[in-house]
Amino acid sequence: MSTDTPASAPAESAAERYLAVQRSDEFAGLRRALRGFVFPMTVAFFLWYALYVILSAYARGFMGAKLFGNINVALVFGLLQFVSTFVIAWLYSRFADRRIDPVADRIRTEIEEVTDEHDPRG
Repeated sequence: MSTDTPASAPAESAAERYLAVQRSDEFAGLRRALRGFVFPMTVAFFLWYALYVILSAYARGFMGAKLFGNINVALVFGLLQFVSTFVIAWLYSRFADRRIDPVADRIRTEIEEVTDEHDPRG
């Protein structure tokens, strides 16, 4: 019986590496940051959309009020739905650039470095 340890420990499997990353504080913070933006923004957008639908169904007089020419409140609210979608996408892009992407890039780089170290091809 020998007490000698092998020269190199067996390489950690890819699944084990990914599970270790998933359990890390850095990954948990990344998910928390993403959820902190996505969930409130989704709720806000759905409430805004529900307001539009409810007003269209129950406040026809208000939604049909002419603002100028043939433009009424309903048309403006409908167009604002598109505007709000683009604003949310722009805000998310800025948020991801500042808070999500740097952390995700750091995690990816760490995984790639570990993978390269354990790659039997060289």
